[in-house]
Amino acid sequence: MPVIAMPAPLSSIPSTMAVLQVVQTGRPPVLEMVERTIPALDPGEALLRVDACGFCHHDLLVMAGTLRRGVAEGVTLGHEVAGTVVRVADDAMGLHPGDRVVSLLTAACGTCARCRAGREHRCLTGAGVGHGRDGGFAQYVALPATALIPIPDTIPAERAALLACPAGVALSGIEALNLAPGETVVVTGAGGGLGAHAVQLAAMEGAEVIALTTSPAKTPELETMGASLVIEVEAGLDIADIVMAVTEDVGADAVLDTVGPPLWPAALRCLGQYGRLALLGDVTGEATPLGLAEVIFRDLHIIGVSGVSRATLGRAVGLAETGRLQPVVSQTLPLTEDGAMEAWRLVSERRALGRVVLMP
Repeated sequence: MPVIAMPAPLSSIPSTMAVLQVVQTGRPPVLEMVERTIPALDPGEALLRVDACGFCHHDLLVMAGTLRRGVAEGVTLGHEVAGTVVRVADDAMGLHPGDRVVSLLTAACGTCARCRAGREHRCLTGAGVGHGRDGGFAQYVALPATALIPIPDTIPAERAALLACPAGVALSGIEALNLAPGETVVVTGAGGGLGAHAVQLAAMEGAEVIALTTSPAKTPELETMGASLVIEVEAGLDIADIVMAVTEDVGADAVLDTVGPPLWPAALRCLGQYGRLALLGDVTGEATPLGLAEVIFRDLHIIGVSGVSRATLGRAVGLAETGRLQPVVSQTLPLTEDGAMEAWRLVSERRALGRVVLMP
C-alpha cells in the first residue's frame, strides 16, 4: 500500500477561518460561508486543521430542520472529522503538532463512569461534535484530546474521515449483532454510508448478506463489497416475502437497519425466531408502530446503536490500515457554499454510494 505524503511543514496559524453556517433550515437549506475567529483551546484540547469531513444524513436532517433536539444554536455541523493537530493545550495527552487524527462523534470527558467503562460515545458531560459543539465544516476545529485517535499516514484524509461514522458506527452495529459465520443478515439502506460499510463488515464475519437498496445503479458495487443478494426496493415490493423465500421460510438471523420508519415493519418481519435487529438510523424522524406480540412470541432482540466507542474506532482504524475495510467515498467536494449544497443534493436524492466528503 503506498504511503501518503505528509503535508508541508505547518505554517503559522491564521487568526480567522472560513466556516459553513446554516442560515435557514429547509429543503433546501440556505448555507453561507462566514469568517470566524480561530477557536481558543480549553484545558486538554487540541486545535485541528480540518483535512476532510464527511457529509452525513444527520447533517442533512439538521439542515432540513427535522432534527432539532440537542442542536446548539448556530453550531457548525460536521462530525466526521479527519485532521492534523496544529496546536495543543499543555495537558493534551501526548498529542503533538503534525499528528494526524480522527475524532469520536462525542467530545468525551474521559473521566466519568461511562467513559471509564469504554462508553465514551455516551459520556455523561460530553457534547456531540457538530451537534452540541462546533464540528468540522470549518477550516479548524478544537476538540478534546480524549476524543481523538491517531491514524497512520497510509490512510488518505477523505477515507479517514469516515472511520468513526459511518464505518465505526456500522462496526458497533455488527458487533452488537454478534454474527456467526453462515448466518443471514439483512442490511437496509445498503447503498448509504452506514449500509455500505455494514455490508463489508458483515461479509468479513462470514455472514450471508442480503442488501436492500432503492438505487439499482448501486447493485454491482454492493455485490463487490460482499453482498450475497441485492434486493432493489421499489413501491409495492414486499421485501419480507422475498427474504422468507430465499431463506426457505426460516427468516433472517439478523437485520441491521440504517433506515428506520420507511422499512421498519418489513425489516422486523424479515427476522426468524430469535432474530436480532440492530437499529442504527432514522431517516425521517417519524413515529412507527411496533407490534409487541410479534416481538414477544418470536423472541426477538431489538438493539439501539447510537455511536462508536474509542475502542471500536480503534478497531475500525486497524481494519482500514490493513485494507480489509475500504471506506466508501462517493466523491469529494470543496467546503464552499456550492460544494455543501451539491453534497446536500447528492445525499437527499440518494445518489451517493457511501459518503460524500467535504474538503476545506
